[in-house]
Amino acid sequence: MKQSNKGTYIFEGTVLEVMPNTLFKVEIPEMENKVVICYLSGKMRKNFIRIMPGDKVSVEFSPYDDQRGRIIYRFKPEKSYESKS
Repeated sequence: MKQSNKGTYIFEGTVLEVMPNTLFKVEIPEMENKVVICYLSGKMRKNFIRIMPGDKVSVEFSPYDDQRGRIIYRFKPEKSYESKS
């Protein structure tokens, strides 16, 4: 968990389910595997960042409500290299 300058808290989680209206169910391991509903930040919508189930994301929470979060970053998937033998 990190705290940003704006007084919000940032956690890393995994997207479990994609719901209508750019809502997502995200599992946060640092919060005892709590599942929260998150929405996309404006810059991610503007730049057409696609979020799929299984993606690792950063979620920002307000200090007032820990039930809803905002997805602010999608981590790049790790490439798996197979040996060519």
